[in-house]
Amino acid sequence: MITGIVVALPEEIVTLTSKRIDKGHCVFIRDKILVACAGMGPVNATAAAELLIAKGASQLLSWGCAAALDPSLQAGDLTLADRLLDANNEEIAVNADWLDHCLPVLTGALADNRGQAVLHIGLLTESTTVVTSGKAKKQLYSFTGALALDMESNAVAKVAQQHGLPFLAIRAIADPAGMGLPEAVVYATNADGEVSIGKLLQYLALHPAQLPDLIRLGNYFNKAKQTLKRAAGRLESIAEFNCPPADRQTS
Repeated sequence: MITGIVVALPEEIVTLTSKRIDKGHCVFIRDKILVACAGMGPVNATAAAELLIAKGASQLLSWGCAAALDPSLQAGDLTLADRLLDANNEEIAVNADWLDHCLPVLTGALADNRGQAVLHIGLLTESTTVVTSGKAKKQLYSFTGALALDMESNAVAKVAQQHGLPFLAIRAIADPAGMGLPEAVVYATNADGEVSIGKLLQYLALHPAQLPDLIRLGNYFNKAKQTLKRAAGRLESIAEFNCPPADRQTS
């Protein structure tokens, strides 16, 4: 079994490997673990998932950061989706056997963190655009009841479902439910999620009051990356799951 991992951003890929992976490409980081750099959003995630399958992936994993919707989640907490909800309010299941396999693995990984991060199992919902405000998150939580949201996992799950392959989503919380994205980040981020440092500094020069929020977001993002690195320490165990052919459908 080759595990294909879809990751949106280079800043998230570094939690898995030191190898450089360009957008739209994939690289083996272990004998049977293949990682693709997708870029941000469902269109890019779909293309990356299809690329991984074309290169031999027999199960798909969505990996990276997410935004909390549930107010009880903190930056650095880890989410393991037991099902997903897309932008059309349709649910997609994950592979229950793979979920059961990973639960003790990830619990053990976080135990090494002396309780500083918590593992949450539940619903992960989709946003097709960047959610920039705490108010919008609150509305999504009221409507969906989801733990968190991201822009790629549902797309990867749908590709896995179409090909009859197991799917799982592992996401660390980068921003709590009540926190919106600083306007400087929104201004400086392109469609693929890449932040232009020049534009960011330009915005900050005109709006210096944004600096504390940027520092806070950076600290939260680093907490999420630290959690992902701990989970990645158990990557071989996560990927060693072998789904019986008769049970390979994700739903």
